[in-house]
Amino acid sequence: MKKRIIGCTVLAVIMAFFIYVCFAGLTVGSFNIPPKLGLYTEDGGIRRGLDLDGGASITFEPVLDDEYDGDINADVSSVVEVMRKRLTNLGYTEGNVFRTGEMGITVEIPGISSPEDAIDVLGQTAELAFVTSDNEVVLTGKDIVSASAGYDSHDSSFMVIMKISPEAVERFSEATLRMSKMPINQNYIAIVLDETEIARPYVKNQINDTECVITTTSQEEAVEYAAVISAGALPFSLEAIEQRSIGPTLGDGALESSLIAALIGIIAVIILMVTLYRLPGVVSAVALVFYVSIVCLVCAVFRINLSLPGIAGVILSIGMAVDANVIIFERIKEELFAGKSTAGAVNAGFDKALLAIIDSNITTVIAAIVLMIFGKGTIQGFAVTLLIGVICSMLTAVFVTKYLLRSLVVFGVKNPVLYGLSRKKAELRRLASIRNGGTENE
Repeated sequence: MKKRIIGCTVLAVIMAFFIYVCFAGLTVGSFNIPPKLGLYTEDGGIRRGLDLDGGASITFEPVLDDEYDGDINADVSSVVEVMRKRLTNLGYTEGNVFRTGEMGITVEIPGISSPEDAIDVLGQTAELAFVTSDNEVVLTGKDIVSASAGYDSHDSSFMVIMKISPEAVERFSEATLRMSKMPINQNYIAIVLDETEIARPYVKNQINDTECVITTTSQEEAVEYAAVISAGALPFSLEAIEQRSIGPTLGDGALESSLIAALIGIIAVIILMVTLYRLPGVVSAVALVFYVSIVCLVCAVFRINLSLPGIAGVILSIGMAVDANVIIFERIKEELFAGKSTAGAVNAGFDKALLAIIDSNITTVIAAIVLMIFGKGTIQGFAVTLLIGVICSMLTAVFVTKYLLRSLVVFGVKNPVLYGLSRKKAELRRLASIRNGGTENE
């Protein structure tokens, strides 16, 4: 009993702290979460998407010199891919990158009011490097002559065909020889763009030529890697020809109205859960508030972009958290009506519902990961918030709710009516228990 009281007290303090930080903010040294998670300020916190906050739009064009003789269409497409990856690496999952005209590239970055700041984010040249497992930089973008996607009909596999400069062959040969002799999982040369690892090809043998092949798992992957590698050796620089600020596409009041709608929905769900399941409904409401605070804090700490699709991802994960509680509570009611004690019904309800809950959450996690990998822009933003929400819902809907309900039983709250069983069914259960030699207080 004493340990349970201490545990519930600690859990209550943690919940109160999380909820407090959501509204009041927290500053510890350089770490800062602004009040209301920065939803209405520019001081850190959750980033808002273009539809809620607007941002900056910059259009670039390549600067070609007299010696340029490459494929401008392919090179511009490579730049688009690299800029998109740079935005994602910097946390701007809701940013847009698209071609305009024959050679123009337009980049839209949410949450940046000054176009000059946006140029500082994107204006630098892509830093491409090939790095061995022992952190030696073997090749840079300057050493790459070309890279293109290909297909090996003999092995039925996709690949990237990469050519390097003659000056880099000896250096690359020594590195591939050394890596080919390394233990498994250490025999690789990673492809790194702007200090973020893009791929990790493993080295099978020494490469002593200007041309090499990187095997990939799909055509899309081969095209993506070829674009990234080619961009590291683009023979032209970029010039910003147009800069402008863009307003929120949904209007200034869209964020506030969306949050009000979400709040109304959460309150409606809480009322429904308490009405249907009584005490477990109250416990699920507490866990739901805790869950929402965790999701908001994770989004604030990692500067997640929150657009309308992102909010939809959060709402969907809230629905899954409530759905998990509904499965558990219905199972508890069935176990109670079957004659089990309150403690036994609570334990059986969680144990028997756990597999179905895990199964549904795993399938959602897989879908979210696929959307994160292959989606772009707002689709990726939706996937990120959905993934965060599902993981957090597993922690709160199962573990927090389970601990609190078990604690109530330990504290002596055992009336089946309080756990959602109707009075008629509770009376039938009581009479059946007496006929079978039980007691009225089980």
